Amino acid sequence: MKAVKVRKAFDLVTEEVEKPSIVNADDVLVKVKRVGICGSDLHIYHGTNPLATLPRVIGHEVTGEVEEVGPYVHHLRAGDHVVVEPIRYCGTCYACRKGRPNVCSSLSVFGVHEDGGMREWIVLPEKQLHAVDAALPWEETVMAEPYTIGAQAVWRGQVEKGDTVLIQGAGPIGICILKMAKLLGAAVLITDLNEERLAFAKENGADHVVNPQKEDVMQQVKVWTDGEGANVVIDAVCLPSTFELSIEAVSTAGNVVVLGFDEKTSTISQLPITKKEVTVTGSRLQTYQFPKVVDLLNKGKLTHSGLVTHSFSLADVQDAFRFVEEHPDQVRKAVITFD
Repeated sequence: MKAVKVRKAFDLVTEEVEKPSIVNADDVLVKVKRVGICGSDLHIYHGTNPLATLPRVIGHEVTGEVEEVGPYVHHLRAGDHVVVEPIRYCGTCYACRKGRPNVCSSLSVFGVHEDGGMREWIVLPEKQLHAVDAALPWEETVMAEPYTIGAQAVWRGQVEKGDTVLIQGAGPIGICILKMAKLLGAAVLITDLNEERLAFAKENGADHVVNPQKEDVMQQVKVWTDGEGANVVIDAVCLPSTFELSIEAVSTAGNVVVLGFDEKTSTISQLPITKKEVTVTGSRLQTYQFPKVVDLLNKGKLTHSGLVTHSFSLADVQDAFRFVEEHPDQVRKAVITFD
């Protein structure tokens, strides 16, 4: 079978590898149908993902069809459509005992620390697979994992109905956060430098949009919230400057959620954090968000609505990565098809 592997920085190849088979009693063999190209995949390709090990078969946004199940698999059967939960954890460390397996001390992420889903077949334990309605298009179900990132961010920010939420960044993850925040009944202001992305955010429910190159974000937040500040600020841009703005823009008793891996330091005074008693929270991957997202997909409450803009065949995967790199303003989400 064919698999897409990053051997080293800027060295992306499609190789012939052995088709996996069921080994453990709870294993499931899945025929891959769609794999999304995530920003973290590009970082692995560029050699700039600090968590990835190379060489690596990439891909963690995966949907496919069950082909075979092990004897101890109880909830899946051949023909089921599934999405992949891309984390493996120990279940016994402090984080796992606290119900936070996404930051397990021995966390292994599919497509980052271990070979991922950009191959024709995969084998995973049943607990890492979630059945979705077989009537849903593959282009809808492939978005399940990105939606869980959005669901995690709003959960970490304790977003509730009636809250005002500032999302910095209207890229794919920013839009996923927007969708989840609106489903919770929040009002959302979203920022981006790209007018097309802002227009798309408006189409997907954003109450207000701001281009920082044209308007002062802090001033717009003050006007929008009658001077209170945003109850929750979620930083999906992940630069030192946007982190600093998050602390300034958040309301008293508010929450700031940080998604970035940037190692550059920010300059932030302690005073606003203490004075406003701000909660600053990291958000990584997801914690038990898949059942919620799958239910929303199955009920038609979550649809990509144009978020998936480009599809490439497995044979054209090199062209796909090149296109995403060269045309970032045109691509919201690109997927590789395995039909």
